[in-house]
Amino acid sequence: MAYWLMRSEPNVYGWADLVREGGTEWDGIRNYTARNFLKDMNPGDLAIFYHSNKEKAAVGVMEITRGWQPEGADGKWASVRVEPRDKLAAPVALATIKAEPRLAKLEMLRQSRLSVTPVREDEWKVIHQLATKD
Repeated sequence: MAYWLMRSEPNVYGWADLVREGGTEWDGIRNYTARNFLKDMNPGDLAIFYHSNKEKAAVGVMEITRGWQPEGADGKWASVRVEPRDKLAAPVALATIKAEPRLAKLEMLRQSRLSVTPVREDEWKVIHQLATKD
């Protein structure tokens, strides 16, 4: 199983939308690196749902339920199917993520413009620990 972080602006498509719909096609990615990450996803992989733009916080966990398929008029892009699994106990703000030394190599911090990035297993655990801190 692999772990991912997938970002969306909450005013465009947020965690509440995903939960209400029970799942969605994660499409519209128009960056080659992010597209390649989508192509690396497999059913059963898990992803942090991250609210970008104003909120800037990890808020929930999604499961990849179908691997990639071609997307777009020319089919050169990719999409995957995701479904909600769990809301994080508390949002983990970007400032908290940046301040945590164990997350210094987190791809979303190193490639901040990408909407889809991998997360290492140890980083996954740290993000969940931060979500349950009092």
